[in-house]
Amino acid sequence: MSTDLQNPANEPDKMLALVQSASLTRLLAEAVEKMILSGEIKPGGKLNEMAVAERFGVSRGPLREAFRMLEESGLVRQEKNRGAFVREVDIGEAAEIYEVRAGLDATAGRLLAGKITAAQIERLRQYGDDMQRAAQDNDVDAFHHLNLGFHDQIVGMTENACLIDVYRRLVKQLALFRRRNLLAPRAIPNFADEHSAIVDSLARGDGALAAELLYRHAKGGRQRMLQIHAEDQAGHEDAA
Repeated sequence: MSTDLQNPANEPDKMLALVQSASLTRLLAEAVEKMILSGEIKPGGKLNEMAVAERFGVSRGPLREAFRMLEESGLVRQEKNRGAFVREVDIGEAAEIYEVRAGLDATAGRLLAGKITAAQIERLRQYGDDMQRAAQDNDVDAFHHLNLGFHDQIVGMTENACLIDVYRRLVKQLALFRRRNLLAPRAIPNFADEHSAIVDSLARGDGALAAELLYRHAKGGRQRMLQIHAEDQAGHEDAA
C-alpha cells in the first residue's frame, strides 16, 4: 500500500498542489491570451513553447495545459509534431460568428431591459459620449475599444453567466479575423446614434425594442465587414 494512502495527513498537501497547478495553468492561459489578443502573436503564428516558458519562468508541463485551455476556447490550434499556433479565422467563419453574436446581443438586451439601473444607464451613456468624441477625432483604435466595451457592459449587466461566457469566447475568436481595421472612419458615422437608441430603449425597459436594435446593430456590423472585405479583395485584384 502506498505511503500516501497510509498517511491521510498528506491529502491537504496533495489538494494544495492540485489547486496551485490549476491556478498556474489558468494564469498562464490568461497571459498567453493577452499576447494573442494584443496582436503580439499574430493569427497563424507559432507559440514558441521554449520562449514562452522562459518568459514566464515556468516548466513546459503547465504551459502545455494552458495551450490546451486556449485550444478549447478557440484561440489556439495544435498540430501533431509541430506545436501550437494561433488560430486563423477567415471571412466565412467571421460572418458566422457575427450571426451568432447578433442573437446573443438581442438576448442580452431583452434580459437587461427589465432590470437595468440608473447607474448602469449612465455608464452606457458615458460610453456613447466617449465614442462620439473618438469618432470626431477619427481615433479609430479608441472607438474600437470603446465599442467592444459598450457591448461587453450590456452582456455583463445581465449577470447571466452562460450568456457572458459564450459571448466573450466569440468576441475573442472574432478578434482573430485577419483584416485591416474594419472600423475605418467610413464605417462608424452612424454608430453613435445607434448606441444612443439602444440605451434609450433599455432606459424605457422596452426589452423587445432593445433586442431588435441590438440585433440590427450587430447585423449591420457584419454587413460592413463583408462589404469592406469585398472592396479590399477587389483592390488587391486590381493591383495584381
